[in-house]
Amino acid sequence: MDWLKEFLKPELIWFLVGLLLLLAEFAIPGLIVLFFGIGAWVVAVTCLTAAPSLNTQLGIFICSSVLSLVLLRSWLKGLFVGHVTGKQDLTQDLQEYIGERAVVTQAIAGNQPGKVELHGTYWTAEAEVEIAEGATVEIVAKENLTLKVRAL
Repeated sequence: MDWLKEFLKPELIWFLVGLLLLLAEFAIPGLIVLFFGIGAWVVAVTCLTAAPSLNTQLGIFICSSVLSLVLLRSWLKGLFVGHVTGKQDLTQDLQEYIGERAVVTQAIAGNQPGKVELHGTYWTAEAEVEIAEGATVEIVAKENLTLKVRAL
């Protein structure tokens, strides 16, 4: 029974609760449960340094969890979110290849796209006029993965 007393120390219980909550964050999306795990670890550290009552422990848990949630969630969420339309310039990558020259590897017809080679990569290309295979073209625009080209 002595092992049970060792296991039931408040700092160990709070640490394990915090660990379970941090692991639960992987299964529960939303980046919220993480902060309750942090709150549990704050209480575990507090229990190591002092011996607060259960009410004090619960108060520290709630305050530290909510405070970390309010202060850190938006910052952490910004680290894990990918491309956000409102925060990035959408034309940044679209202007990357404009003005460069490429070689036509599959003829481009007026209504049928062809292929061009640019920097060792084959791209789908469109033009307003027909362009024969082997011709050198200049890139005038980029729409998603299709290059708009004109003959030189």
